[in-house]
Amino acid sequence: MANKSNQALQNHLVAVKEGKRCFENAFQGVSRMILESDIEKVTVKGKTTYTFEIFNTGKKHIIGMYEEINSFVSFVKDAAENGSSKEMAYVLVGEPGNGKTFFVDFLCTKYRQFLSRDKNRKYTFRFNDLNKLQGYGKITYVESQTFEDPVILAMNLFDDLKDSKTYLAKQIGFSDQEIETLYENYRPLGACSGYIWNGIRDYADGNIAKMLDFIGIVPVPLTESLGTITGKYPAKDKITSSAVDLHGEESIQRLLHITDTSNPYRFDLRRGALARVAGGGIHFSDEIFKNKKDLVQVYLGVIQNRNIEIDGFKWPIDTLIIATSNNSEFNRFLAEKEEAPIVDRCRICYVSHNTDYKLQKYLTTYAIGSDNKTTLNKEVLHKDPNLNYAASVAVVLTRLPTSEKLTAIETMKLAAGEVAGEKSIKTLAEVIDTLNHEPDITKRFGQKGMGQRNLGRAIQLLIESSETNEGQCMFAYDIFKTLERIVLDYVTDANDRAKFLEDLKTARGLYRERVMTEMFNAYMDEPLAIRKDVMNYVNMIIGIDAENLGPDKMWKYKDPQTGELQAMRIDERYIKSIEERLGLKTQEKRETFRTSIRKIYGQKISVDPNYDFMDNLELVKAVTDVRLKSDIAGSGSLIGALANRTNEENQKLYDRMIDTMLTKLNYCKTCAQKTIEYFCTQEDGK
Repeated sequence: MANKSNQALQNHLVAVKEGKRCFENAFQGVSRMILESDIEKVTVKGKTTYTFEIFNTGKKHIIGMYEEINSFVSFVKDAAENGSSKEMAYVLVGEPGNGKTFFVDFLCTKYRQFLSRDKNRKYTFRFNDLNKLQGYGKITYVESQTFEDPVILAMNLFDDLKDSKTYLAKQIGFSDQEIETLYENYRPLGACSGYIWNGIRDYADGNIAKMLDFIGIVPVPLTESLGTITGKYPAKDKITSSAVDLHGEESIQRLLHITDTSNPYRFDLRRGALARVAGGGIHFSDEIFKNKKDLVQVYLGVIQNRNIEIDGFKWPIDTLIIATSNNSEFNRFLAEKEEAPIVDRCRICYVSHNTDYKLQKYLTTYAIGSDNKTTLNKEVLHKDPNLNYAASVAVVLTRLPTSEKLTAIETMKLAAGEVAGEKSIKTLAEVIDTLNHEPDITKRFGQKGMGQRNLGRAIQLLIESSETNEGQCMFAYDIFKTLERIVLDYVTDANDRAKFLEDLKTARGLYRERVMTEMFNAYMDEPLAIRKDVMNYVNMIIGIDAENLGPDKMWKYKDPQTGELQAMRIDERYIKSIEERLGLKTQEKRETFRTSIRKIYGQKISVDPNYDFMDNLELVKAVTDVRLKSDIAGSGSLIGALANRTNEENQKLYDRMIDTMLTKLNYCKTCAQKTIEYFCTQEDGK
């Protein structure tokens, strides 16, 4: 048995040498985990950035946050390569409800999954048979309190590091290069491990084989609830929180056994949050600047020196420290000038809200919840197909700053990578650049607005309202009323409140345009009718100058989406009507507009053959208006026909449209009727 124990450390070291087990610090582990996944180049708001597959996997994963993730990856990579980041903490600062804590929790979950693989698993050592030594009472074994890696013990086997290196070379077979690599992560043994190891050395008269009989190797537990490997320290109330929560304290139980009062093992380090993540883990300090001053001072030493220090005893730790903070708390903290040293040791990353309304639809899905909803009477609760769009557009508009160069809708479209008339992505990049020079963080792009929690609250209000329960449907238009309620109840600043309410008006206008499109699709009895007509216009203005255009105005072209040869008749009256609706009165203006559409077509089709111009809201609106006008004399008459159903023909039209909405467009009876009703009213109309 003794011989087997003697082999424990050696076996572990051999496994490390053969690559079956791993020895790396926390930064190297996290960096390897992220960079092992696929990396893709993407363009966001006119700038090239990278997206890492690891953050895009899982049922509920991170949406957007491109800049923040890139900043974090570069921070960890720099620390892994022995850069200055090694002596810093990474602090995410931003508005409540923009995903800071979710990001860190997600990272911690992924890291635990990564370490659960055999090759990546973390190990620590323990000292067995301590009853052979004097002064430990009934304590028979002691585990390394800071989960030190067995390789750390191997590096400190002898008092002289040269002897330890010689042992690793001769007994295990490490090459000089491998030993150098190992010693890049060298740190001395923690106070209690060092003290016990010296006691064992005295007992064994320096006989290394005898000494190693006391060593056992154990895996570090990965259970999240134990707080090992990844631990979260939330800001507690002022009275009860103290340095003990981070460092640990003297243990009365241990003092009953330990006779030597100079033995550092009398301190129970695992009573604190840091020791549990000290063996290559992640320490997450939630709302770090909300802590008491003395606790923040404790972080000061921990961040730079990576040591737990009690009564002159030191325990070196290997931990990636991530923290979060609220904008207002952070600003209050900065105002106290004497606190500068702690901020100096932090890499601050300002987290903005998501400003891409297309990505917001995934976040809105999170807020709505994927489970089947029910009313208070346990009946199935339907979701209006326009609900997600209405909510996403509304909250994103509140997050976009006002600018002289761009309207709110233009900013929203450009931020989502869409076309915004004459305005280019360069204009948005200029606006963002100007705003990001603001010393007041809250004035920067995407830093203010309605967060995910506000959206969640608005959806809760929507679900609990009597209209929703009576109609058994979450009607899209009602989300504006609940968002308004949230703005009035939760937004304290009068200027912000006024801006947000104005943004909600703009969102209502976009919703009305969306309803117009839906009504047209329902009228045409085809889900993608409007898309077809928009593409017809685009293809017509491309073919209007074609050489092979005959007197019958028939034009043959190859459809890039299907690859098939298509024939279409170019209807100049139709083209002219649409351009008049767009306010293009002169031939010159028309030609300029057509050229811009052709240019967009050329750029987009090569990248995405399914591009359909449906993001060009002005064009979609113009096509809808023209088609409704030509099909039934005037858009007003469709409204009239649907509103006045006293004659049989109008009733038939209404029933047919309701039927299309139910069978083809995912509406239920309630939201189909309410949407038509809304279409027939003139509120929010432009």
